[in-house]
Amino acid sequence: MNISIKGAREHNLKNVSVEIPRGRLVVITGPSGSGKSSLAFDTLYAEGQRRYVESLSAYARQFLGVQKKPDVDEISGLSPAISIEQKGSGHNPRSVVGTITEIYDYLRLLYGRVGVPYCPQCGQPVVRHSIDEIVSLLYQNEAGRRLEILAPLVKGKKGEFRNLFSQTREKGYTRVRVDGAVLWLEEDIELDRKKRHNIEVVVDRLKVTEERRSRIAESLEAAMRLSDGYVLIAPEGEEEYVLTENYACADCGITMPVIEPRLFSFNNPSGACPDCAGLGCHEHFSEELAIDPDRSLAEGAILPWKTKPYFLTKILLFAEKYKWDLTPKYGDLPPEVKDFILYGNDDRVPMVFDEKGIARPYMGRYEGLLKWLETRWQDTESEAVQDELAAWRVEDVCKSCQGLRLRPEALHVKVGSYGIGDLVSMPISSLSEAMHSLPLKTFQSQIVEQVLLELNKRLDFLVDVGVGYLSLFRRADTLSGGESQRIRLATQIGSKLSGVLYVLDEPTIGLHSRDTERLVYSLKAIRDLGNTVVVVEHDRETMKEAEVLIEMGPAAGEEGGWIVNSGSYDEVLATDGLTGPYLRGEVSGIVRRGRRKPSGWLTVKGAEHHNLKKITVKIPKGVFTCLCGVSGSGKSSFLYDVLYKGMRCQLDRDFRSRPGKFEALLGVEGFDNIVLVDQTPIGRTPRSNPATYTGVFSLIRDFFAELPEARIRGYKPGRFSFNVKGGRCEACRGAGSVRMSMLFLPDVYVDCEVCNGTRYNRETLEVRFKGKSIADVLEMTVHEATAFFEDIPRIASKLRVIQDAGLGYIRLGQSALTLSGGEAQRVKLAKELSKRFGGKTLYLLDEPTTGLFYTDVRKLLEIVHRIVDHGNTVVFIEHNLDVLLSADYLIDLGPEGGEEGGYIVAQGTPEKVAASRAGHTSRFLREYMNEIKKSAAEAPEQGGTNHAG
Repeated sequence: MNISIKGAREHNLKNVSVEIPRGRLVVITGPSGSGKSSLAFDTLYAEGQRRYVESLSAYARQFLGVQKKPDVDEISGLSPAISIEQKGSGHNPRSVVGTITEIYDYLRLLYGRVGVPYCPQCGQPVVRHSIDEIVSLLYQNEAGRRLEILAPLVKGKKGEFRNLFSQTREKGYTRVRVDGAVLWLEEDIELDRKKRHNIEVVVDRLKVTEERRSRIAESLEAAMRLSDGYVLIAPEGEEEYVLTENYACADCGITMPVIEPRLFSFNNPSGACPDCAGLGCHEHFSEELAIDPDRSLAEGAILPWKTKPYFLTKILLFAEKYKWDLTPKYGDLPPEVKDFILYGNDDRVPMVFDEKGIARPYMGRYEGLLKWLETRWQDTESEAVQDELAAWRVEDVCKSCQGLRLRPEALHVKVGSYGIGDLVSMPISSLSEAMHSLPLKTFQSQIVEQVLLELNKRLDFLVDVGVGYLSLFRRADTLSGGESQRIRLATQIGSKLSGVLYVLDEPTIGLHSRDTERLVYSLKAIRDLGNTVVVVEHDRETMKEAEVLIEMGPAAGEEGGWIVNSGSYDEVLATDGLTGPYLRGEVSGIVRRGRRKPSGWLTVKGAEHHNLKKITVKIPKGVFTCLCGVSGSGKSSFLYDVLYKGMRCQLDRDFRSRPGKFEALLGVEGFDNIVLVDQTPIGRTPRSNPATYTGVFSLIRDFFAELPEARIRGYKPGRFSFNVKGGRCEACRGAGSVRMSMLFLPDVYVDCEVCNGTRYNRETLEVRFKGKSIADVLEMTVHEATAFFEDIPRIASKLRVIQDAGLGYIRLGQSALTLSGGEAQRVKLAKELSKRFGGKTLYLLDEPTTGLFYTDVRKLLEIVHRIVDHGNTVVFIEHNLDVLLSADYLIDLGPEGGEEGGYIVAQGTPEKVAASRAGHTSRFLREYMNEIKKSAAEAPEQGGTNHAG
């Protein structure tokens, strides 16, 4: 039985119906905003989830909430649905790849069961023995030999120990060994209290024979009772040795905790590093970030206090008391002055407090810059203040655990030659190899056989989905949306569920063509378990592997929402829509402008941040360059941490950037500005939206304030802001929704009952243009708003830029929290593009084609070429072959990910890189170029091919 959808009208869907075969790999494709997500997520997945919730008890449903039914006539044959979207994995600093995938739980189990502890001080193995084991050991090694059984009480300590001798005598013992000499306790033993001594009680002297087995066991037990679990065996004529029933080092006396799984949990006090509480880092305010050493205090050296002269006045009062000269640059001030500025002291000087114009004298103190910043950080609840203060904070690796989060005892437990810290630090691909060849004894293998089986399966799945370059302790809040999605995908493969409907959102995001092949294999593995896999995707290779292809379109927004084509891959291949010609190679996203010649070079020498192998990278100026290479090859490390932060330090003197390690940065003088357009969110609250971020909403508010009705009422632009009093709904304070606390469950947001989610009060909504209020405008898509304001050039021009960036389908007032990483990046790009172009700007973009159909890629490339034609330099991180062939210059990093990456594999024009036959990129470029040539040769004369150039 197929999954049958009839009459779907969610969002822009045009009452569409479609059949989706069960147990197949289905790809939904089409232009951005054509209705792909509306069909896959908002209709198919939403109904599957809603039906699952309805099947639960009334008690369970009250906590999960009532799910809105999609606007669809009927869906039959539906399975339980699981959605895997491109969303980050939260902002919890304790969440890491290992905990998300549960692999770290299995590692803890492995080390808790067969781990061997080593002394953190001397590095010797720490072995504990039961009484029975020690007896067996003695009969095995010392049979027939005379020996002494001693209880070690003192090792290397100063003192006379009179009380110790007295107490030992009272327990019935007659002899002790002091510094190697046996003495009778009946005698008056005098020791030099200034010297260090070793003292052992002689518990028994005997010959190891079979008939004395019970006596030996009793003597061992007595010795351990005296010395808290230790016993010293001194065979006649042989070297003596210490045994213990504790996890403790016999040489150093350091006691180890019981080896169990919780010892390896950084979320448990038993295992967490005591210095950083298991976070692996310390966050604090930094002198280097908060103070410019090349300025004097009067010139604003203390950056957080540039606009706060009150604190400078305080410092000057103390300088007068201590006779300090504060005119030199901060870097030239004496250490005691710097120390005072940073940390203050408890002294007080006469000060004056101005209270409503009345001078109030008092004895005041200065608490210090760093303490003031820390106090403010702890006390504030304002997001704006936190953002301001965050600029002066720095995160340093914990010196105690070196970022490994665990206490020293846990880090010194080994399985084979590996400590748990070694395993969580290495790339997952290397960890997988290590686990497959772990040297274990037979009895150890039997204990952890099932654990190793699960570990190896999950590690292999992660490698297969293309994240083998990550480590288990990579923080979840540093993962891209694509990486998070692929990790969740690997987790689902490991769960081995069957009969489930999986809905995925562009799982190939961030993947090189080499890694895409392995990802498709993983999708087929999920399908082969008896599941239906529905994928929203633009990638050609993934579409070629689909058993069913559904093309949405024909355009975006209101012009989309139709099913243009549906059928097998071969059936869609033969059609004349947008997808068929693209798959046949007759059209592409390539936009060529001829290969531009560089006007100069920006050179980074000796970059060795993360896995970069001290490479020297030359970036041509005045052209369009792409950084490419397999996942984990070092592209982001170079672009973000070395190039961008290094440029910020030199161009803007922004020493807060803290760039990765490199030797020199040459050629910066040719640039006036650097712009990074990444995939981080454009806001952290529901109030942030594309209209406010790009500035177009300010123009719209100004326009509404100029309307006749607004002028009659005296409304100013602020009246049309939902963030200030006056025009906003005060019941929800302009949020449009009201937060309901659910105590131990996540908060729930419901539409405001007063304004019905419009954010504004009734009077403000009465001001209309073409029958639409300001709230109606916020509900428009960019496409609709562009047509609506076509006669208002200053607004329409800004909206067209957003439209050209491939975002015509998003709503102006859409919450920033609902935008994907790629959408957020294109909103930022639109904001930059709306500014006037200079000719000396370096633009850096990280995979801007994320979420774009090839027709939208062409629009984006047209914009990029326009930027470069104005004399600017553009650098992309990109995997899209259409984009790589549209670039003037390529720099291919690799050859693999992780430690095997970080080298320059090839560089030059796309044709030169394709011909190099080095690395993986060249192979896929050659194959694609040959496919295009073949298609051009076979194309009918009347149609030809369309590869813009």
